[in-house]
Amino acid sequence: MNDAQVRELVESKLATIPDFPEPGVVFRDLTPVFADGPAFHALSEALTTPFAGRFDHLAGVEARGFLLAGAASVLCGAGVLPVRKAGKLPRAVLREEYDLEYGSAALEVHEGELAPAARVLIVDDVLATGGTALAAARLIERAGWQVAGISVAIELDALGGRARLDDRYDVRSLLQY
Repeated sequence: MNDAQVRELVESKLATIPDFPEPGVVFRDLTPVFADGPAFHALSEALTTPFAGRFDHLAGVEARGFLLAGAASVLCGAGVLPVRKAGKLPRAVLREEYDLEYGSAALEVHEGELAPAARVLIVDDVLATGGTALAAARLIERAGWQVAGISVAIELDALGGRARLDDRYDVRSLLQY
């Protein structure tokens, strides 16, 4: 399936919910895509294809990134690095704090989970303001691994996330709104 066909298939399954989680926000819900086998397969493949040969592991960002990284890993044979919200991992962790629109949060990975200089592709559902993606990238770099790129299903252009990533990373998105 070519990129245009994948975009059309995914978009046909995507649910658009106005005024969620608050008035004025349009929420793009990927759960119907996850529920449709062919659409989920096509999306998972599309997230990794532009980076073929450039990564060893997929970093799935909690929570929908877990689904995407897990599915994509089965298709391409790469391992999955869970990038978790703070306090969820049982062993020694590295932590990266970052600001959200309404507060702050932190992401964590297990120390030493991957070999030094491992090439890691960050996978997530949405690139909005870029805070989560930037925190995940910084965390991977602090761990001594290389960011191979950032691949997302949906990019919300008006929120400027791509610009926040300072052109330091190869960022790809399947759908832009």
